Amino acid sequence: MALQSTTSISILAKQQLMQAGIELQVTKKRVKNINFRLKPYLLMVSVPLSMNTAQIAQAVAQRVSWAVANHAQVLEQYKRKQHASRDSLTGDSPLLLWGIVQSFTLSPDEKITYYRQQLSNVIPSLFDKWQPIVGAYANEIRLKKMHTRWGSCNTRARRVWLSVYLPAYPIECTEYVIVHELCHLHHANHSPEFWQTVATAIPDYQHWHNMLAGKTG
Repeated sequence: MALQSTTSISILAKQQLMQAGIELQVTKKRVKNINFRLKPYLLMVSVPLSMNTAQIAQAVAQRVSWAVANHAQVLEQYKRKQHASRDSLTGDSPLLLWGIVQSFTLSPDEKITYYRQQLSNVIPSLFDKWQPIVGAYANEIRLKKMHTRWGSCNTRARRVWLSVYLPAYPIECTEYVIVHELCHLHHANHSPEFWQTVATAIPDYQHWHNMLAGKTG
């Protein structure tokens, strides 16, 4: 009876997280205590190997309200980091191309022109590669100086926008953003189904997602 009750709470917890656009990811690890880590659109839970399903469900259910209440703040911090990251790319910092420091320098305006050209050069082949894998096709692809996002998707027009600053990062980051936006043509939200579609295309997407968020893990 207790297990059924806890399972019901777990289903409710997943629904509440889904409504807030948060994916739940539970991983068993060699840890002593249960750990919660809230990221943009993701609640990561690490639990001891000995913890059973009922205990996990109960622990998660107790933290749902916390995750939902704090998600907006996490998103805001994430956007500020992205903004700061883009600002550094337009300043006097070393010129990066696909994550590698270049031997020459450019002014802020020249950097944007340079990045725009480099991104334009790879877009056709990258979309040709990933559209069949995702099973979604964009009608139009545009580049923009975006300060709070790396990409966006107009699902009705099937139009994908990419940030001109992406070439500063390893090309895998650009590939992740392309897949992310193409997946929105299947799911116009950040539901668990959306993230599963992303993970199916790029199993290690979290690494590139974190790199763009200013993290290394």
